[in-house]
Amino acid sequence: MKAVFRHELSSYFTGVTGYVFGAFVLLFTGIYTMVYNLQSASVNFEYVLGSMSFVFLIIVPIATMRILAEERRQKTDQLLYSLPITMTQVVLGKFAALLVVFAAPLDIICLYPLVLSAFGNVYLPASYSAIVSFFFLGMALLSIGMYISSVTESQAVAAGLCFVVMLVNYFLGDLAGFASSTAYSSLAALAVTTIVICIAVYWMTKNSFASLILAAVLEAGLIGWYLVDSAKFEGLFPAIISKLSLFERFYTIVNGVFDATAIVYYLSITGFFLFLSVQSLEKRRWSE
Repeated sequence: MKAVFRHELSSYFTGVTGYVFGAFVLLFTGIYTMVYNLQSASVNFEYVLGSMSFVFLIIVPIATMRILAEERRQKTDQLLYSLPITMTQVVLGKFAALLVVFAAPLDIICLYPLVLSAFGNVYLPASYSAIVSFFFLGMALLSIGMYISSVTESQAVAAGLCFVVMLVNYFLGDLAGFASSTAYSSLAALAVTTIVICIAVYWMTKNSFASLILAAVLEAGLIGWYLVDSAKFEGLFPAIISKLSLFERFYTIVNGVFDATAIVYYLSITGFFLFLSVQSLEKRRWSE
């Protein structure tokens, strides 16, 4: 695992990816700090991070597009399979290198509130809570990008898919406002979502029987719940969509309410997509 970590980390900094990543984050942090804290004389540094969260739409695809897709394209993934380590260690080693690249500019950003506090009454707990949450948000998004990279051998496809997923998640809170809040609409939307989930399960496992059983159980559960208490479905689907948004939870913290469940959610998303990345590698390993 350490060898994978060192190799992956060196690849970021022997090329330009690591430097572009860090420069991009620091560039927008500097711009928004100037606009919010210097020109507007605001003491809320956390608003800087809230406003620049859109940078994840660009930096996550750039950072993750090659991490596993390039291995498949160049067939060097065969070397990974022959190493005396598990696929879990490979994924964790590569992901740890990603986190170091992401944490490097954040270490510099940690100095911003201290510098600003010399010229105003910056509330440091709120500022550093936002920085910590920004890191966990980035960690969750990077894990999603890593999984997307593991299912294709084209960097362009991985970057494109990752950008679309990031974009949808970024606007998920706004999209929830356009979803119908009636009970029947929520039931229909959840039923379709259940079918999509079961198709994804089949795509990953190739087990049609298990997928059909899962679909039948979930659909029966939804219909049974609706028949027992349809009032619970009023506004249920929009609420679920809003809760699933990684960015909306971050905005809550930026607005001064530290939500520990948001950190738990980010960790859960990270663990889930790292697990999927491992399974993707294992599937390819035994299919060849």
